Amino acid sequence: MQSVRFDKRRIYPSKVVCIGRNYVAHIEELGNEIPEEMIVFNKPNSAISDTLYHHLKQTRFEGEIAFLIMGGEIAGIGFGLDLTHADIQERLKAKGLPWERAKAFDTSAVLSPFVPFSGDIATLHMKLYVNDTLQQEADYSLMIYKPDTMIKEIRRFMSLKDGDIILSGTPEGVDTYRVGDLFVGQVFSGNKLLVEQRWIAKKR
Repeated sequence: MQSVRFDKRRIYPSKVVCIGRNYVAHIEELGNEIPEEMIVFNKPNSAISDTLYHHLKQTRFEGEIAFLIMGGEIAGIGFGLDLTHADIQERLKAKGLPWERAKAFDTSAVLSPFVPFSGDIATLHMKLYVNDTLQQEADYSLMIYKPDTMIKEIRRFMSLKDGDIILSGTPEGVDTYRVGDLFVGQVFSGNKLLVEQRWIAKKR
């Protein structure tokens, strides 16, 4: 079982629950429609990684605020990279087929350590730098579906077990990457830096 670090201990999530199309600017940059209801897909435990690997030429990174769930509530905050085989996803979408081959592959959920959080969720914002250039930035106010709505909607049809992780969607600025690229993901509460994680993309 793959694990993540949370408050100096190891947690073994059963799954990573991902929210799709949660920022309007990102929806527009990919030419998608704004969904009528929340888009949800899963990555299995085997997708979890603390190392960023380069997979295929068209593999895309998507930086996201990550929530760790305990007792049905948000207990921890982290930073996540949702990796996507973009060309495979477009082919599957065109045929109306599921996305697992493009989204749920091994090491496709790259996660920082998580820190305890009990503050005001509305103060959260994230930044992602790639090779020292600010690539993605967004805050709570730009989310179409807020974290409490995410949890409520997910629990309508699926259990959230202790240690499960929610990836809350990505803002505009997604792109492909190469071996050797430097990523720095940050999550803030107001002006306070909660999480900072650095990755250098490695050859798979």
